[in-house]
Amino acid sequence: MIFVDIDGVLIPFRARKARTRGSNGGVPDAADGLGNPLLDRLDPADGERLLALRGELVWASTWAAEANEVVAPRLGLPALRVVDWPEEEEPRHGVHWKTAPVTRWAVGRPFVWLDDETTDADRRWVAANHPQPALLRRVDPYQGLTDADLAAVRHWLEQRERAG
Repeated sequence: MIFVDIDGVLIPFRARKARTRGSNGGVPDAADGLGNPLLDRLDPADGERLLALRGELVWASTWAAEANEVVAPRLGLPALRVVDWPEEEEPRHGVHWKTAPVTRWAVGRPFVWLDDETTDADRRWVAANHPQPALLRRVDPYQGLTDADLAAVRHWLEQRERAG
């Protein structure tokens, strides 16, 4: 499983290089009055790059179901399953509030989590509370998903394939 956050991962905090209007596969831009103006920071190529990874993609974002309605079409992604967040998840000693729900959602399977807010505290918590390997890849929120991030994920997935 590959859990994907949106804000800071697919929508970086810093604007990406300008692209020509209509380069998003024919989906209207947010500037057309359809919502969040930061949607223009999505890179349509990220959809293909994510689909090329060997694993089930799952939204792990506060966008929830809107990820499939707004983000997926702009990236050329099919509708993905979505992590349902609990009403109140108490953070544990520096552990991100998403960490326990993502780990529970993985149901004891190996997983990758692409997020801009994970830390070593999250890695330690997952290692202590999850019986399978997990890669928590922190994406630089100002750059968004990069080739280096995807290469690290591919490498980790290939290692898992060889190991088992």
